[in-house]
Amino acid sequence: MPESPVPDAPEPAVATGADFIIVTGMSGAGRSTTANVMEDQGWYVVDNLPPQLLVSMAELGNQARAEGREIKIAAVVDVRSQHFFTEFEDAAQHLKATGWTPQLLFLDATDEALVRRFESVRRPHPLQGEGRLLDGIQHEREILRDLRSRAQIVVDTSGLNVHQLARKVAPLFGTGDGPSLRLALLSFGFKYGVPLDADFVFDMRFLPNPFWVPELRSLDGRDPEVSAHVLGQTEAGEFLDRVVALMEPVTRGYHSEGRRYVTLAIGCTGGKHRSVAMAEALAERLSSNRIETFLVHRDLGRE
Repeated sequence: MPESPVPDAPEPAVATGADFIIVTGMSGAGRSTTANVMEDQGWYVVDNLPPQLLVSMAELGNQARAEGREIKIAAVVDVRSQHFFTEFEDAAQHLKATGWTPQLLFLDATDEALVRRFESVRRPHPLQGEGRLLDGIQHEREILRDLRSRAQIVVDTSGLNVHQLARKVAPLFGTGDGPSLRLALLSFGFKYGVPLDADFVFDMRFLPNPFWVPELRSLDGRDPEVSAHVLGQTEAGEFLDRVVALMEPVTRGYHSEGRRYVTLAIGCTGGKHRSVAMAEALAERLSSNRIETFLVHRDLGRE
């Protein structure tokens, strides 16, 4: 099956200051995993909340606030109702008027990734009906197209397992204290596809491939031997210096524009050696008091 593209995402923003997150997106794209992460971080999570009950949920939250309790609400919403868009706009306006700071998080994935996930659990798509699994996915994508464009945060989960997704979305829902920018260093293999939610993509295939060194082939970029081999190249050192220099004005600009979450995708052929070593090195070089870096090695173990 050809890989269907996920539409370009709007600029993602970390949920700094938000206290009411509406979690939605494609079926099978990771809503339940995201809800679990948020619950672990102290959010009050309501799963499968009908859209028309968003206002009621906010009113219950206001009662808790009136009693002196701090509360942050995450509502996982099924948005396939034909009346959802009107209900969502009305609910968002009500939330703002009553003192909440709402944001919409949309989880997406390619058709191929969604088909693979539904087939792995042997379940039909909710909108499949008598048609094919792919028909249901494409129908849902069309229904959600406008909503996706309104989301403040869009996360593509196509190449991520549940653990990688959890590591990727966790920084979105912190308290707002600490670093002003959270920077994801995502290593990947070009043969498995470019991450669709990457803000920057760097290609490490200009460096010699450790795969062709017999004693390094079975190792990966986290191993000291591979890291030394990759980073020991003159071009690798120059690349690191220039990327660090590039990110200085970029991160200042993101801060002034209120952008709080950025993904740098570092690719090589298989996502095992060069991209992993370089992502690890960049994470160390770019981490600072202003920038929190974290690593996602998407394709390790896929070879």
